Amino acid sequence: MKSLQDSKLCIIGLGYVGLPLAVEFGKKFPTTGFDLNTHRIAELISGTDATLEVSDEEMAEASQLKYTASLDDIRDCNIYIVAVPTPIDAAKRPDFAPLIGASRTVGACLSPGDIVIYESTVFPGATEEVCVPILEEISGLKFNADFFCGYSPERINPGDKQHRLPSIVKVTSGSTPEIADFVDSLYSEIITAGTFKASSIKVAEAAKVIENTQRDVNIALVNELSLIFDKLNINTLEVLEAAGTKWNFLPFRPGLVGGHCIGVDPYYLTHKAQEVGYHPSMILAGRRTNDQMGHHIAASVIKLLLQKKIDTTICKVLVMGLTFKEDCPDLRNTRVVDIIAELKEFGVEVDVHDPWVDHEEAKAEYKLDLVKTLEPETYDALIVTVAHKQYKAMTVTDLRRLCKQRSVIYDVKSMYPANETDGRL
Repeated sequence: MKSLQDSKLCIIGLGYVGLPLAVEFGKKFPTTGFDLNTHRIAELISGTDATLEVSDEEMAEASQLKYTASLDDIRDCNIYIVAVPTPIDAAKRPDFAPLIGASRTVGACLSPGDIVIYESTVFPGATEEVCVPILEEISGLKFNADFFCGYSPERINPGDKQHRLPSIVKVTSGSTPEIADFVDSLYSEIITAGTFKASSIKVAEAAKVIENTQRDVNIALVNELSLIFDKLNINTLEVLEAAGTKWNFLPFRPGLVGGHCIGVDPYYLTHKAQEVGYHPSMILAGRRTNDQMGHHIAASVIKLLLQKKIDTTICKVLVMGLTFKEDCPDLRNTRVVDIIAELKEFGVEVDVHDPWVDHEEAKAEYKLDLVKTLEPETYDALIVTVAHKQYKAMTVTDLRRLCKQRSVIYDVKSMYPANETDGRL
């Protein structure tokens, strides 16, 4: 087995997960970042990251890192780390297309003794059941004889400048005990928070997928509570703050559940569970609850408009925030679009504003034309959906200035005093 000093790494996929990984390894080892998106490669070569996960200064520190979209530039690597998205399709089934494509790419470059490490979130068993056969087929090499695999699930939190890659404990694993030790040692070179070596690849895969499933179920609980308290005319946040005075009460808050992890990962686990004959009722019930929150918010706004005798067929609503979370440009699986779609079904004209979003990406991904400037006295209703710092800096008076004299302000994130807005979760 090779030594750490001989490692030449290739990171496949340079998004929110892959780029921070490439930059950290590029400070220590010869590293090549590979991505099929030539526009992304050109941007990174210029020294800038549009996702804002890595600063220009951090990129400059990775002196041994280079970027490419060419297979020829990665054939001499001996450790391949796959960090591509694992989305779901329209039927909410795992979509392995990016992972399969990445595995075929790696398979075309594999040489005897190489190691392939996967970071993409999958169901337990996927690395060995889905990826390894492709690697064997394309390379002509035999698993655990000619090449080896590892799994180290990503734990990137987009937009979070406190919990960064080096400061988050990394779970590691390998396809043999020796490879597990090597993979653990490799990540230990860049992870200051320490590593946790799982007993098998399947254990590491399962650990990752339940992290976000647990959060999803807990958020579903408080979302359901907010639906109940709404009917009882009780302020949900006040209830949660009161209950939170007990030491072991978990501080979850109601809201939209989107993004590339929490709103997606549970479907990977439930898919595998159903394959082996178990119907995961609690997990799927939580998913249904969270997926309906956009409908609930839109319906609540419509009800408030009608209560104020505002004609919903000719009214104009501003949605403030499109990303799936605050202070980052990530649009993946944002559930704000559910609110927008529901309002449009009611015949409402909807404007969308978000200071963090690339307008071309919003147009390409969701067919939305974002407004750049906000005109005063324009809107019949305003829905603040994302807690961006720009919106936190505004007062309800600032929001009212954007609205007509008779209007509705709905605060999804409970950022403003409850007695100053018309509705909130």
